[in-house]
Amino acid sequence: MAAGLVGWSFVSPRLPTAWRVVLQAGMGALLVLATGARVGLRPPALRSGVRIGSAAAAAAGGAIAMTACLPPVRAAMAGREVPDSVPGWLLVQIPLGTVWAEEATFRAALGSAASEAFGRRGGIALQAIAFGLSHVVDARSAGEPVIPTVLVTGVAGWWFGRLAERSGSLAAPMLLHLAINEAGAIAALTVRRITLWRLEKYLMHHGRPTP
Repeated sequence: MAAGLVGWSFVSPRLPTAWRVVLQAGMGALLVLATGARVGLRPPALRSGVRIGSAAAAAAGGAIAMTACLPPVRAAMAGREVPDSVPGWLLVQIPLGTVWAEEATFRAALGSAASEAFGRRGGIALQAIAFGLSHVVDARSAGEPVIPTVLVTGVAGWWFGRLAERSGSLAAPMLLHLAINEAGAIAALTVRRITLWRLEKYLMHHGRPTP
């Protein structure tokens, strides 16, 4: 399953975005059913997941907001490409095609199957490693260094797995994952708009360059 999920990460970017979102979300649901993984999306586990996940999400969102003020981070965000449909990106692609799909497949399905095979720690470790490797293509397409990206996302996957285990609910890592992706996306959009506004202001005062 781990190898299959990593392999899928090399194939899925070639698909149209709409198809990719639907397929990944559906695959997550099917793998949860096939493995019998417990997602904890009903009370009382849900309450625990929301409580722990909300606290982690607030901390992550605040950290991203602060780091967005750093010049190197702003420069990277200004050069980041964003999808044509921003509402679709923020309201559908990230929550459904990324957060739900990845948490269902890696933390729930793979984490559950791997824990049965290798024990609790082995299960968390395997899903984290697979999660990190699944971002190789993303790193290449974004022009980011592959090894650091794999390491960072692998550590994030480990934390997501720990949150799911501690809370007994997939809601905890989903909320943290959602906060990280949405805050990063909103920060990138904000930085890009500020950069464009400053460029337009500069051109208005200094004139447009001649061809």
